[in-house]
Amino acid sequence: MKPRPPRRRPLVRPLPALLLAVGLLLGATAARAQEYPRPPVPDLDRLTQELFAEIQSDESSVAYEDLYETLLLYYQTPVSLNTATRDELRSLLLLSETQITNLLEHRQRTGPLLSFYELQSIEGFDLRTIYRIAPFVAVLTTDPNAARGNLWQRIAHEENNALFLRYERTVQGRPGYSRADTTSTGRPATRYLGSPDKMLLRYRVSRSRDFSLGFTAEKDAGEQLIWSPKTQRYGADFYSAHFVVQERGRLKTLALGDYQLQFGQGLLLSSGFVVGKGAETITTVRRSSVGVRPYASVLENSFFRGAAATVAVTPTVRATVFGSRKRVDASLQQAQDSLAEFREFTSGLQLSGFHRTPTELANRNALQETVLGGHAQYTSLSGDLQIGATAVNTQFDKPLQRRDELYNQYELRGDRNLALGAHYSYVWRNLLLFGETARSSGGGLGTVNGLLASLSPAVDVSVLQRHYARDFHTLYGNAFGENTRNINENGLYVGLKVRPAPRWEASAYYDRFSFPWLRYQASAPSTGHDWLMRLTFSPSKTSLLYVQIRQRTKSFDADTLRAVPLPVPTQRRSLLLYYDTNPLPGLSLRTRVQGSSYRDDGGPARHGYVLAQDVTVQPLRRLRLSARYALFDTDDYDTRQYVFEQDVLYAFSIPVLAGQGTRTYVLAQFEFNRHLTLWLRYADTHYRHQDTVGSGLDEIQGNRRSDVKAQLRYRF
Repeated sequence: MKPRPPRRRPLVRPLPALLLAVGLLLGATAARAQEYPRPPVPDLDRLTQELFAEIQSDESSVAYEDLYETLLLYYQTPVSLNTATRDELRSLLLLSETQITNLLEHRQRTGPLLSFYELQSIEGFDLRTIYRIAPFVAVLTTDPNAARGNLWQRIAHEENNALFLRYERTVQGRPGYSRADTTSTGRPATRYLGSPDKMLLRYRVSRSRDFSLGFTAEKDAGEQLIWSPKTQRYGADFYSAHFVVQERGRLKTLALGDYQLQFGQGLLLSSGFVVGKGAETITTVRRSSVGVRPYASVLENSFFRGAAATVAVTPTVRATVFGSRKRVDASLQQAQDSLAEFREFTSGLQLSGFHRTPTELANRNALQETVLGGHAQYTSLSGDLQIGATAVNTQFDKPLQRRDELYNQYELRGDRNLALGAHYSYVWRNLLLFGETARSSGGGLGTVNGLLASLSPAVDVSVLQRHYARDFHTLYGNAFGENTRNINENGLYVGLKVRPAPRWEASAYYDRFSFPWLRYQASAPSTGHDWLMRLTFSPSKTSLLYVQIRQRTKSFDADTLRAVPLPVPTQRRSLLLYYDTNPLPGLSLRTRVQGSSYRDDGGPARHGYVLAQDVTVQPLRRLRLSARYALFDTDDYDTRQYVFEQDVLYAFSIPVLAGQGTRTYVLAQFEFNRHLTLWLRYADTHYRHQDTVGSGLDEIQGNRRSDVKAQLRYRF
């Protein structure tokens, strides 16, 4: 065996004054075993603005809570740049394939990084990239898990150990919480059974590549806080818990309780950080095989409950087996026809997670779901080639039978779905080829294939083709696509990113899609397209300015009295101007001007806009204040606007703004000591020319809706 050449320290350019200024601005003390200051709280709002295009209509179904949870998980257990695999680096969605390759080659050539600032010596790592990944990565010169002691002692002494308590409520009264009454027919009126208070209790302790332990209890507004073992209700409405250990020799991961899975391109199993089409036109197109991940969110349907384990069979082959059994919400029905195929069935799963009314409670945990499966993956020693296979078998104790509508003709039917798939990924120089193909029980095929290429240090391109048959069924998949589910869709996506000069970046994409079969609100096959262009300028390391235009054309049934409804093209065009700057240490200003037009069936265009100004100040070392004042004006609900807002840690806010009015909020964060931190938030929406806000059980008499939220964190 040849002796290893002596460690050659790379030549690192002097750290630019701007990066030093940013380090001072972030104002965090250097973490133990790290040589760079990390922000006390990651700036998820700014990162979200950079990754996403603005939300449009049905895109609001994106699981943003899961996204925020994943980002905060990376912040709390940062990816080690000295030990991370290619897939782990890809999962950040902040590094291009060329940057990842250059980092891996740098590690192989010179050994582990000695400092975070050494990234400047690696080709392709500009200051903007370094700034973006800083909260989510670490440079550790020694392995903190090399000499492990007793697991429970490590858990007890881990610094990343915290308990959260959260409370929120709408100030105004609503009829859903009033006393029971009767309708005009004499029947009791529907009411929420619980109080308008929403509460959350969460505990989490974790260490990267070692362990994760946590539990969550949540009560939504309108749900009861009740102890009733006969009805399987034990205090809060939703509980989640997990225990995960990692890197125990050949046992790479063992998860007990609630967990998520992501393999290949997410066609069969997808979870966590999923962006899809957005302002980041290159890195978010491909997915990574991050495998088994702990689940700590409060989404009540996007996880597995049971056990999963990943074992290293050989240095290049890993195998994962998993099993899950949990009860899910569904509306059960009895067949009226004695000759019907199923005596008792459900028309579909209920995914809202709400159990506030007698009807919602009747659907609670009505269906038992059992999922068994496995995954095997080969990864070459260099990490350039990856090939894997996945099997997922889902069984329900009662069959699925969709409503008798023509667009449901090819939906999943019966009590079982077996899906088999294979995926690949290959890196050759500055080119990445990737894809996944799968088949479900009914014979339907789904496939997604793409490539990322760096044509030059300043030009990156991406191409992705997908085909999801109308009878292809995947219950836990979320691969790239236009629809919220991977079914009945064909499409071709092309993305481009150009850096013509320092501090300038232009990005764009064009996506052409078609739906070969009918779908909800579209009574015939249809086509559409979506394109975006964004120009970004960074005047300084603490400033960001961009302008963006996007147009999306998609067909829906026209609101006419035709005997046979036909889909007509609807076009939404939006313009966004965003400016983020830190003129002084402790002062942040963000300005957002956003407008859109909506046109259907060639009719007149309707418009909507929002103007928002954010201010964040830190007058004291332990106090941080954020506020927003926004004006909005939309012609109707079709031109509604969505705008990201800052919120308490582990929470997000994306209100729907429709009509005319103002939106304001104030967020205060106070750190009493190293153990105790308090967040307080007050948000208010004031509508003009309206006598009521909302509808049904949530209708507010008046023209104002106000919400309060408080969160307490105790670090052990």
